[in-house]
Amino acid sequence: MAGEEAGEIDFDVIVIGGGVAGAVCAYQLARAGKQVVLIERGEQPGSKNLSGGVFYCRVMEQVFPNFVDDAPIERRITRNVLSFLNPTSHFNIDYWDQRLAEPVNAVTVLRARLDAWLSEKCEEAGVMVMSGVRVDSLLFEGDQVVGVKAGEDELHAHVVVAADGVNSFIAQGAGIRAKEAPQSLAVGVKSVIGLPRTVIEDRFNLTGDNGVAYAVVGDCTQAVAGGGFLYTNKESVSVGVVLRLDDLEAKGLTSSEVHDHFLQHPAIAPLLRDGELREYGCHLTIENGPRMVSHDVTRPGLIIIGDAAGFTLNTGLTIRGMDLAAGSGIAAAKTIVRALELGSYGQQAMDDYRNQLDATFVGADMKTYARAPEFLEVPRMYKEYGLLLADIFHDIYNHDTTPRKHIAATAFGAFKRSKMKLFTTIGDVLKGVRAL
Repeated sequence: MAGEEAGEIDFDVIVIGGGVAGAVCAYQLARAGKQVVLIERGEQPGSKNLSGGVFYCRVMEQVFPNFVDDAPIERRITRNVLSFLNPTSHFNIDYWDQRLAEPVNAVTVLRARLDAWLSEKCEEAGVMVMSGVRVDSLLFEGDQVVGVKAGEDELHAHVVVAADGVNSFIAQGAGIRAKEAPQSLAVGVKSVIGLPRTVIEDRFNLTGDNGVAYAVVGDCTQAVAGGGFLYTNKESVSVGVVLRLDDLEAKGLTSSEVHDHFLQHPAIAPLLRDGELREYGCHLTIENGPRMVSHDVTRPGLIIIGDAAGFTLNTGLTIRGMDLAAGSGIAAAKTIVRALELGSYGQQAMDDYRNQLDATFVGADMKTYARAPEFLEVPRMYKEYGLLLADIFHDIYNHDTTPRKHIAATAFGAFKRSKMKLFTTIGDVLKGVRAL
């Protein structure tokens, strides 16, 4: 058959990358009775992942029915705070809802622990996990991917799955992606601050395993496009910033300077007081996932999943990656199982991956929020709007001896003092409505 892989194989499927996407895909394939090898560059899965994150984890119940109870999660997020941060003030939207706990909507995780657990589950299902191995290149027969090369060793398979992260050298080697431009990438800088469990629960007004996640915009990035984050683990707080590379360079700042500025802010420092620095690091993240996903994510014998394909969404309210990674892994596994049953691994067979994605929340959400990155490029998001909100509420709560005005008049007065243009503001609002 034209375009089909020929010759001897070592495995049905080779999965490159032991993160959430790769592990979920490998696990699903092994559960379907396929021979799978999971190749991880780190000494063990999770060893090269920075800290963790907020994981919107309901998708994992499709793979592991008792995920929240069995997996090494930290806290269940029942409170979300959107914060507009200014140099001497902040405006917070603080939303708490116990309904987010049952069924669990989101959890915080430390990736070193989670990825190791996922790897164990893969091995229990029959996956061969090869850690400490770097894949150097793909093997081709014509235009068909038929395996991988790692050092002097070659492994052959019917299908290769690339789950090797933001800088996917596999996707680049297959000609699917060029090296990303700075405006498409951001650098995340994170600290993990250790605090006793009782201190965290008292300081953040939490009970039991409940947790809180902050999404912060404004002075946290010193007007650089991006945002700050803070979320609680059992005995630590993860806090940091995500900064768009091109804007960071244009502002003449360094990521470490912006990170330290955020942690020292008078609204943030008290939350971290007396904590012990347990971890500090930085890594690249995707700034415009929808644009990346809109391009090809397959080749004959090859499927790209997770961060490698661009499955990341930042709406300003939520930052999502792990749930989309898991969903893409599930979609890839379904595509590959069907291809193996048909014995067909060409472009048409691999393109069913896109159909599988579009049938789930993954494809739908990437389309729904395709304009979110464009909206987050609005420079006024990072300074003017936060100051305007603070001025409005200052005028409301600052009871001097002058006569009071109705709230509408108070807000309009603050708007006039801000020197913001009415039509520009209306345009920003409309752009936000279309994007979000």
